[in-house]
Amino acid sequence: MNSTFALEQLMRWYGPNDAVPLAHIAQAGCTGVVSALHAIPVGEIWTKEAIQTYKDNITAANLTWTVVESLPVHEDIKKGDGQRDLYIERYKECLHNLSACGIKVVTYNFMPILDWVRTDTAYRLPNGAEALMFNKADYAVFDLFLLKRPNAEADYTPEELAKYTAHFENMAAAEKQRIFKNVLLGLPGSEIPFTPAEILDLLNQYQHINREKLKSNLFYFLREVAPVAESVGIQLAIHPDDPPYSVLGLPRIMSTHQDILDMITAVPNKANGLCFCTGSYGARPDNDIVAMLKYWKSRVYFLHLRNTKRDDEGNFMEDNHLDGDTNMFAVMQEVVKLMQEEQRSIPMRPDHGHKMLDDLGKTTFSGYSAIGRLKGLAELRGLEHGIRAFLQLN
Repeated sequence: MNSTFALEQLMRWYGPNDAVPLAHIAQAGCTGVVSALHAIPVGEIWTKEAIQTYKDNITAANLTWTVVESLPVHEDIKKGDGQRDLYIERYKECLHNLSACGIKVVTYNFMPILDWVRTDTAYRLPNGAEALMFNKADYAVFDLFLLKRPNAEADYTPEELAKYTAHFENMAAAEKQRIFKNVLLGLPGSEIPFTPAEILDLLNQYQHINREKLKSNLFYFLREVAPVAESVGIQLAIHPDDPPYSVLGLPRIMSTHQDILDMITAVPNKANGLCFCTGSYGARPDNDIVAMLKYWKSRVYFLHLRNTKRDDEGNFMEDNHLDGDTNMFAVMQEVVKLMQEEQRSIPMRPDHGHKMLDDLGKTTFSGYSAIGRLKGLAELRGLEHGIRAFLQLN
């Protein structure tokens, strides 16, 4: 078996203010980083000069940068109103500029308002390490009693309302404040949290948008930008919803195999592909991760490898990379076979590591401390190496 095609082992880097410097990423054994121009407001143009300057800093650390995560999609595009067409034209210009600077993959998502939701960013594990956690009862407390989203009660059964009301009434003030802060965290890289007023105003703007309308807006966007991406040699990789079900009453449209099928059917352009995140898809028990990977293998342009552990209450936590509900061995086996079949390497990063050891005393982006991701990278690297060696011998 040809051994040339292997995973491109990358690490996410949030720029000069990241607590994890480029030198440490290189020491971890990565060949490059996944990054973005976080300082540029959503909807503004990434100029060639800004992109190249950013890339030069990465290259100076003997690392590469060919995967952008993320080039954000403006809310007007998601809503299909306002200055949608203007922002789409700017997005196209960004793609041209990124390609000119050697970028090959552009990751994005189409989640309204909040890119991700967790209720606990420092869930203490039995061994003392900390993980990201989504607790459904805590989320309901935020939704019903802290944010006080209009008509939120309609999304819960009478039994759930009674249960979550009791949970709220028994909760200490400090715990309420912690949940409030965690759910309203801004995008990693921005350090700017949303305010309740901003969230409620944005939610009001989405009142008339259901799943079908949001999907239609995604397809409109892709029909415009995918041909441009293909013409300049860029692969678009959409990240799944996180978590992969409705939060705050907002529609989710990239959570299942059927969602992917709808998107690819609507916009079959080859540049239209996936950031296949095993953690996000894995948070739903009805998603067969290995089967999805087998089916969509040719459209997988970027891999997020992480693992979640679910329970029957709808809660999930970020588990060790080789533990959790997703069979990471089976995933890696399919990935290795895919790369050999299609004669291509796939960029990958270990996602959402535990906070542990010396990192426990440091301020880092949630899920992006150095040592936990290094542990995950080492486990995934060893898993890939073992599978490749086994397949070569048999």
